[in-house]
Amino acid sequence: MNARLKLIKPTNQNRSVHPTRPPNAELRTREHLLPAEIDKLIAAARKHSRYPDRDATLILVIYRHGLRASEACDLEWSQIDFDTATMHVRRVNKNGKPATHPIRGDEMRALRKLRRDTIGPYVFTSERGSPFTPAALNRHIKRLAEKTSIGFQVHVHMLRHACGYALANAGHDTRSIQDYLGHKAIQHTVRYTELSPVKFKDFWRG
Repeated sequence: MNARLKLIKPTNQNRSVHPTRPPNAELRTREHLLPAEIDKLIAAARKHSRYPDRDATLILVIYRHGLRASEACDLEWSQIDFDTATMHVRRVNKNGKPATHPIRGDEMRALRKLRRDTIGPYVFTSERGSPFTPAALNRHIKRLAEKTSIGFQVHVHMLRHACGYALANAGHDTRSIQDYLGHKAIQHTVRYTELSPVKFKDFWRG
């Protein structure tokens, strides 16, 4: 044995493994918000946000048009036609279908007000004037939801699901909802109509 060699004490440390994120089913019993919960989220934006008009309009537009986070972040004023009260929705999914959506009166008034206060091509921007990133938008919605009595953790995609379920509960057919949400395959839309109570509306009637 080489006399110049010596044993060195190991410096390894046993580290605890961080727990993995719990499944969604443990965080909440459903993956969509109800219309009343959308109203609570908008109310929280008006009460607690530094930019209440922007955030209330942001929530309303995502919900009404079933936008994904990246679609809301990329939304430009050129997609909104104030003369015809319509919005051209570009879907980020490569197989997604674009569509032209009507804009209701309350939404149109909110967008007009926001347009007067916004500089640049994007509808929803940060205080620096740059568009939101999807991750920042998700954190923002999560923080606003914590100011409400919703009672479970909320993420921004739940607003898109809320749109689909609201349309199904209003009795709209699956094909129309598919086109509205820009789904290429109808199986992505069926989840909304499967849970709709509309198909049972005549049960227990004499």
